[in-house]
Amino acid sequence: MRSLKGSRRAVQFVLLALAVFTFLGADEARFENLGHKLMCVCSCNQVLLECNHVGCPRSDGMREELAANLGRGDNDDLVLQDFVQKYGPTVLLAPTAVGFDRVAWIMPYLVLVLGLTTVVLVVRVWRGRPLVLPEGSVAPVSGAAMERFRQQARKDTDL
Repeated sequence: MRSLKGSRRAVQFVLLALAVFTFLGADEARFENLGHKLMCVCSCNQVLLECNHVGCPRSDGMREELAANLGRGDNDDLVLQDFVQKYGPTVLLAPTAVGFDRVAWIMPYLVLVLGLTTVVLVVRVWRGRPLVLPEGSVAPVSGAAMERFRQQARKDTDL
């Protein structure tokens, strides 16, 4: 009976340890995920968790603040909003997809489409222009006209 009670406790201990390690890993993953969505505000323009600015006055405090927010149990959106309220919208690595920030997501694609359209239109206009040759030069010949010239040359040299 005693060994059954001991094995039950061992199973409970293993399950408890597994749950603790699982939740600790989840917090660490959330810390990494959120830390890579924020920028360090020390003007080094690097991701918060990758700031290698020597003697950075801000990154350590911001990392501790992030860990404290996660320790309180705040969800990801609340943590990000807390940082935005404290440091401004430039602390976010990527702009949000609401309101005027949508323009930041749309503009690169819009500029790409407009650029490609411009290139296609310019090439079409250039192709449609008449060939301007200097006086006394001969225009290049191709297609059916070239074939007629070849037949004429064969006929003339076949004498």
